[in-house]
Amino acid sequence: MTKATPRSRSRRRFLLGGLGVAGALVVGWGFLPPRQRLRTAAALPVTNGAVAFNGWVAIAPDGTVYVTMARSEMGQGVHTALPMLVAEELDVPLERTRITQAPIDKIFGNLVVMRESMPFHPDGRSGVRDGVQWLLGKVGRELGIMATGGSSSIRDAWQPMREAGAVARAMLVAAAAQQWKVPASECSTANGMVTHPRAGSASYGSLVAKAANIAMEVSDIKLKDPRSFRLIGREVARRDSPAKVNGSAKFGIDARPEGLVYAAVRMAPVVGDKVASFDGAPVRAMPGVLGVADFSHALSPFTGAGAGVAVIARSWWQAHQAAAALKVTWSDGGAARLSSAEIRKQLAATLQESSGFTYYSVGDVDAAAPSGARVVEAEYFAPFLAHATMEPINCTAQVRDGRVKLWVSTQVPSLAVQAAAKVAGVSSSDVSIETMLIGGGFGRRLEVDMVQQAVAIALAANGAPVQVIWSREDDIGHDVYRPVALARFRGVLDAAGRVLSWSAKSTGPSISHQYYPRAIGLPGMGPDKTTAEGEFDMQYEVPNQRIAHVIAELPVPVGNWRAVGHSQNAFFKEAFIDELAQAAGQDPVAFRRALLQGHPRHLRVLNAAIARAGEAPEGRAHGVAIHQSYGSVVAQVAEVSVADKQIRVHRVVCAIDCGLAINPNLVRQQMESSVVFGLSAALAGEITFENGRVQQTNFGDYPVLRMSEVPEVETIILPSADAPEGVGEPAVPPVAPAVAAALFKLTGQRLRSLPLRLT
Repeated sequence: MTKATPRSRSRRRFLLGGLGVAGALVVGWGFLPPRQRLRTAAALPVTNGAVAFNGWVAIAPDGTVYVTMARSEMGQGVHTALPMLVAEELDVPLERTRITQAPIDKIFGNLVVMRESMPFHPDGRSGVRDGVQWLLGKVGRELGIMATGGSSSIRDAWQPMREAGAVARAMLVAAAAQQWKVPASECSTANGMVTHPRAGSASYGSLVAKAANIAMEVSDIKLKDPRSFRLIGREVARRDSPAKVNGSAKFGIDARPEGLVYAAVRMAPVVGDKVASFDGAPVRAMPGVLGVADFSHALSPFTGAGAGVAVIARSWWQAHQAAAALKVTWSDGGAARLSSAEIRKQLAATLQESSGFTYYSVGDVDAAAPSGARVVEAEYFAPFLAHATMEPINCTAQVRDGRVKLWVSTQVPSLAVQAAAKVAGVSSSDVSIETMLIGGGFGRRLEVDMVQQAVAIALAANGAPVQVIWSREDDIGHDVYRPVALARFRGVLDAAGRVLSWSAKSTGPSISHQYYPRAIGLPGMGPDKTTAEGEFDMQYEVPNQRIAHVIAELPVPVGNWRAVGHSQNAFFKEAFIDELAQAAGQDPVAFRRALLQGHPRHLRVLNAAIARAGEAPEGRAHGVAIHQSYGSVVAQVAEVSVADKQIRVHRVVCAIDCGLAINPNLVRQQMESSVVFGLSAALAGEITFENGRVQQTNFGDYPVLRMSEVPEVETIILPSADAPEGVGEPAVPPVAPAVAAALFKLTGQRLRSLPLRLT
């Protein structure tokens, strides 16, 4: 059972205490300026005679611009959007740019994810918040973790990639000005050319040799005013689509190094079980089998992979058949009696017994309710969820002559290199990685268990590269799941239907308490923002609030799932708003508007979605939800019908304010993708346990939305001049509550548990 957290612990006290622990190191180091993000520690690798201007940009004599890609392409469009940032400031056509994979270097670390790891309310600005985020940004720069996640790729790259393009442009202009003996201020750039009114024009390619010797710093340049953008903000087709259509795109599973062999795995069927013994002799005689390897020692605790044994063979099917026939004896890890029913009971008891950590508190929720006030209480539940990426989990590894090579679809290449080095017993500098296209990440490929597993198996392959591929059953049964969560809400309404107080307490496992130790090697401790995000940082203006969470200790591996805590907490929060509106006898939209008077941005998004949705056709109903996450605000209207208790979502209107839309085409695609992803979870997603085993095995019992079930999605992108915000995840959270609200209108049933099922 989870230990109670003292009620007196506040968010600010924890943060200040953490700073105090760091002592003089933090005080002295914290005031130093952050390290630069322009130049790599080692020279940037270049080809075709290109000259590196900085860590992000190299230009060849033929004018081709090579843009360093530090983020993984997993369908979100970064191979299109990020080069747009460089091309805009460099003044070159996008079609003249090419992508090169980033080396492992700390300038490519993701600082946004680190800065946003603390639970600050988005409406509150303070010296403490600014100082902590400044410090966390510096920590992120020192750690240099190259990560694609948290809807952060554009937000993190917005400054450094534009600066890299602008610095390269200034160097080219300076080279031309020196060559022509004219002031640089008289030169202009466009379409990869430097032009002077009297001296004429010169291509970037003709200037690279001279320009590369000119010293230029970020402080020497000025970024473009957004009003002068020629490329950013335009509709641009995805550059990765042709290769994906014609089959030439290379995903992790497509790696084919010379001498490749394959491995299939047998992993513990019960959570936490270990390998007691196995008999590899019989399967070694099977066709194509080359060896058997126990990889358990290589894995950190709480990984999806867990303990197990692999069979290496000449083909994956041969390995798979042999792995299925392998006789393995498992030792009891203590979770053999684990069941979903028992987990639900434990969560309920935890909520009853522990006050938890208070993430946000304002006013006094315990004050006596006035005469005529009405108290509304509700309990909500969300299950474990699997990622179910279309590309199965895989990794190809080779260990030979003291060096390791990786071919892998990963969201964290720097962590993958560190994990491989640790398993192989070599230095990180002895590990090379080819980051492949990802056939769906959703947070699952923020993990490195498949890398640890593959390297451990490759150590037994006599120097041959080994491709480890999980079956769909392996994948669903050995995921790091979206955490289960139970939440209790209490609201007080006055006689006029105004919300006087709002309190919420939830419980479920902590992602950070597991992820930091297993993937990064840092301790998992303290509060975890993701457990309560979407609740403590809500937009509604209620004078008295208290939002708390109790971390539940469960043996189930949990990890980041698209939209993370927002994915379930938005359902809890928005469903409760609907219940309060009903208790107040008010229309749910009008009720929300009254609570958003000080949030014009949210009102603008909500009103845009409502206006576009219009009236629901006969036999259907509209449900509404609005939620802020990753800096963006999304409102959705779901158009739903019910026939024989079967739920059908026909249309979803999705309005978003994501700041400046770098490429509106990509924003629309992400809204559509998020709606489909969120609906799959809302209508059918559920991982359950019995006797320590996951009950779901494949898409037959863990279904995702089929083409015939996908609704029409209409996206409204509100214009904005603000810096760009997240896009990949913010449209997932509002889907479930919007559908639930429509179902209440149609059936009168208030569904408080996911997935949504009518009785």
